[in-house]
Amino acid sequence: MYALARSILFRFDAETAHGHALTALDLAHRMKLTGLVAGTRVDDPVQLMGLRFPNRVGLAAGLDKNGDHLDALGALGFGFVEVGTVTPKPQEGNPKPRLFRLPEHGAIINRMGFNNAGVDHLVARVKAARFDGVIGINIGKNLTTPVERAVDDYLICLEKVHSHADYVTVNISSPNTPGLRNLQFGEHLDALLSSLREAGTRLDQAAGRRVPLAVKIAPDMSTEEVGLVAESIARSEIDAVIATNTTVSRESVAGVPHADEQGGLSGCPVFEPSNRVLRELRHHLPALPIIGVGGIDSGAAALAKVEAGADLVQLYSGFIYRGPSLVGECARAIKAAGAQG
Repeated sequence: MYALARSILFRFDAETAHGHALTALDLAHRMKLTGLVAGTRVDDPVQLMGLRFPNRVGLAAGLDKNGDHLDALGALGFGFVEVGTVTPKPQEGNPKPRLFRLPEHGAIINRMGFNNAGVDHLVARVKAARFDGVIGINIGKNLTTPVERAVDDYLICLEKVHSHADYVTVNISSPNTPGLRNLQFGEHLDALLSSLREAGTRLDQAAGRRVPLAVKIAPDMSTEEVGLVAESIARSEIDAVIATNTTVSRESVAGVPHADEQGGLSGCPVFEPSNRVLRELRHHLPALPIIGVGGIDSGAAALAKVEAGADLVQLYSGFIYRGPSLVGECARAIKAAGAQG
């Protein structure tokens, strides 16, 4: 069924198809038809970051930037759904076209630029949602905010989403906001994470519950750089790390249509680079929860993430190419391996 839908959607440009697919998904959810394409959610609960995840397979941030489709997406069997990236003020993002498919490689290039309706809109949508899985909210900075003032935007978002998120992700690794990835290193990273940890602790105490903080990092790091980032994460007492965001490398897709488009490359080409970072993080942070994302297009690939050190996994590009059946396939593969282990 999804193969037919995809053949129709792929006749449109990628961003138009994205919008049509989410509209159709909302309609299917209202008509109680999502079970026909996704099946029932796999029950494989795990306790991490003080949270109970119904299963280990989540949706990565970026697909539902504004939280407008939480219930429909949650009905596809995800154990957790991460929405965003959201910024304090609404912004249009980069000029179109800004989303490109590379079907020969099961890949996508995007330079969306944190297009979103602003944090207040997202909070209202999350409050209205009925999804009973774990909800993560991914936060970032506005384009017009100087990098040296980036912490201000993250703090604004954290304050506003804290009461409505099960966990909050700090996105410092998108390649589509100029200067953002500089926040991943050295004093910039220490200052940002320590400020957010302090604010998070204060908000936790006021609310009487702990909302874990995760940080999402890029795959384009050397072994030494991953080690330095891991040290900063440990010093700041961040609760989890998401590995990884998209890559700026084009080595694996050179010569194919759209390969030279600017932006972040996701999908199969980022599978091994993200796994390399994942293994390094696990080496440096043996007890910290890690969410593995990048290039998962099968149950076997999801299991490979777990074997590389991930406690949870997230889907994005593979979900676009394979459809809702991929969610259950990945959850079952991880559950079966756990039962055998």
